[in-house]
Amino acid sequence: MTPAMETMHVLVVDDEPNIRRLVEKELGNQRRRITTVGTVSEARTLFKQETFDLALLDMRLPDGSGLDLLIDFQELAPEAQVIIITGFGDVDNAVRAMKMGAYDYITKPFDLDRLALVMEKAFQRTCLQRENRLLRHTQAEQGSPKLVGQSDALENVRFLIRKVAPARVPVLLTGESGTGKNVVAQLIHELSDRSARPLMVKNCGTFQKDLLRSELFGYRKGAFTGATESYEGLLSFAHKGTLFLDEIGELPIEVQSALLRVIENQTFRRVGEKNEQKVNVRFIFATNRDLHEEVEAGRFSEAMYHRLNVFNIPLPPLRNRKEDIPALIESFIGRLRPGDRMVRISDRTMQCLMAYDWPGNVRELQNVLERGLILSEGDVITERALPLELTGGGVMAGIDQPFLPLREVERQHILAVLQYVGGSRTRAADILGIGRKTLYRKLQALSDS
Repeated sequence: MTPAMETMHVLVVDDEPNIRRLVEKELGNQRRRITTVGTVSEARTLFKQETFDLALLDMRLPDGSGLDLLIDFQELAPEAQVIIITGFGDVDNAVRAMKMGAYDYITKPFDLDRLALVMEKAFQRTCLQRENRLLRHTQAEQGSPKLVGQSDALENVRFLIRKVAPARVPVLLTGESGTGKNVVAQLIHELSDRSARPLMVKNCGTFQKDLLRSELFGYRKGAFTGATESYEGLLSFAHKGTLFLDEIGELPIEVQSALLRVIENQTFRRVGEKNEQKVNVRFIFATNRDLHEEVEAGRFSEAMYHRLNVFNIPLPPLRNRKEDIPALIESFIGRLRPGDRMVRISDRTMQCLMAYDWPGNVRELQNVLERGLILSEGDVITERALPLELTGGGVMAGIDQPFLPLREVERQHILAVLQYVGGSRTRAADILGIGRKTLYRKLQALSDS
């Protein structure tokens, strides 16, 4: 959504009622939501409760200075822009405010058309800074997500996605690891009225235990030792968008109650803050655990479980929709080898792929195909390229030649992976499932032998 289409929320802080009424009446419209107050204390209260895109601050106020408010506003809403309203006698202070980070200043009496133009330009900067912030924090995959396959089980998932996407209720995605919960979450977001806003993705298992509340809710400067500046949590980043919390069963039960209040009231409190902030977030959750069993065991909040379970989308394991495997193979090969020559799957290889039960589901299939492309022979993925558990035999099974020593098999495999990734040791280590230091040691040992 472009700045010209977005709603601009403006706070005007001026002790003159006539100016507040003038700005609200002449510049307020459906797109510009203008809130006015006359004191520093009123402004500070609103800062902590609502999200503003712009602030118009008078330099002289009955209970303080516009410069003090500028500092507060920068701390609470770092992307938002501040325009100083000042008399001719305070121009020096207005210039000082700009050096402190204010966007611009307007002198009284001001021209409404000029003020409107400055507001629009300032709002463009606000939107740009928010976009830059989201680029740093959003963890969405490249390209549009899609569910591949035409099985009845997958069609039912698509039906549920279409139905729930326009709604505002939380969604709970359940199923085994690797079944595509990330893809479903992205589809729900893309089909919702929040698609132009960010989709924030966080795996609850990766939260640092000691900093969990800070990561989720953010914290105020000075809230604890080391908090040298204020920090916006995931809830702030997801404002007006969607927050997808994967593996919600990993969230400690004491934090679940705090998150439940956010889901129900759309308000939260940063660590170290007394006042609550409003937020507008759509929640999607995912888990591979049986949350009912977790509740029975006392590891998951019963109230939280019932709130999440309003709309559940269970994702089928790949073993229950094997008819989708050929389409998935075609999709993965096209993604892993874009623009390259067509790679074919041998008949025996396809039989192995269709017979396997895929405990790791779609993710495991993708990994097997990535390995197969590395070991393909003449653009054909043969049975030799499959892992042992898929073939029922060794790498050399069915080949009329002596088995190679394990060291030689490892050497050939490492060299094949390095060739595939163009010599990138970091990428090779990722594919091999080992650390870079381990790879370096193995390469050194191979070169010394």
